[in-house]
Amino acid sequence: MSTDKLTQILVETVEDLSSPESLKGLFHQHREGDPLPSSKALEEIVELARSILFPGYFGQSTINSHTIKYHIGINVERFRKLLTDQIMAGLCFTRCECDMSDDLTECNRSANVIATQLISRLPKIRSILATDVEAAYNGDPAAESFGEIISCYPVIKALTNYRLAHELIELGVPLIPRIISEMAHSETGIDIHPAATIGHHFTIDHGTGVVIGATCIIGNNVKLYQGVTLGAKSFPLDADGNPIKGIPRHPILEDDVVVYANATILGRITIGRGSVIGANVWVTEDMEPNSKKYNKV
Repeated sequence: MSTDKLTQILVETVEDLSSPESLKGLFHQHREGDPLPSSKALEEIVELARSILFPGYFGQSTINSHTIKYHIGINVERFRKLLTDQIMAGLCFTRCECDMSDDLTECNRSANVIATQLISRLPKIRSILATDVEAAYNGDPAAESFGEIISCYPVIKALTNYRLAHELIELGVPLIPRIISEMAHSETGIDIHPAATIGHHFTIDHGTGVVIGATCIIGNNVKLYQGVTLGAKSFPLDADGNPIKGIPRHPILEDDVVVYANATILGRITIGRGSVIGANVWVTEDMEPNSKKYNKV
């Protein structure tokens, strides 16, 4: 094949790849002051959040009672700056009107307010994460200390990301919460949608392969094991055959429920308080409180 022919093939391929039809829904056009959210910056934000919430376990390891306020102060300021920039990127990504400098200024102002609001919620996030650490420790006879749970157990990393991302969802931040939750998914194998609602003293033993859908509601003192799926049974379609979004389609687990490995719970059903679901069980109907479902040998 001649050089001219090879060049022609490349030119035609570039034309095809650049055509509006090929790019439909797949192209984000950058505008000045309107970057995509940065995965690298969000990774630093997560690490800063972990170091603020669990000082000494993440981030600066030489921190002590005399320097803790200084280190947390420095980390909070860096956290605020990075988070403001990323929230602004997320807002601009979903708001087509951010074309003029006045719009960008308003976006930046909104991002700064939201970042500050999230920081104000960090004490609450730490408080509920402390209950998650306690639940993991009490639920695993192999665990020797809270420090081991915080340092080694994937559930705490996944829940830190989830609880951070969930607050951002509550504050109306687009895109960023999903990126943060997917970072935890990649790191731990635990997939928790940031829109799910999860109570205190929640834990996942081992964790790999757990999936928790967007409209799940999980009560207090709930424990899951590896491979559990809290998913949707079906997807109602609109007149055009497209899935209807925003409707509750995932399970509700009331307080004190235990779900063992590889169980699958599908649809908008309620698992009553105190119920136990055994390993490898498929559940698509409501369960009364204090009931059990398992495969008989």
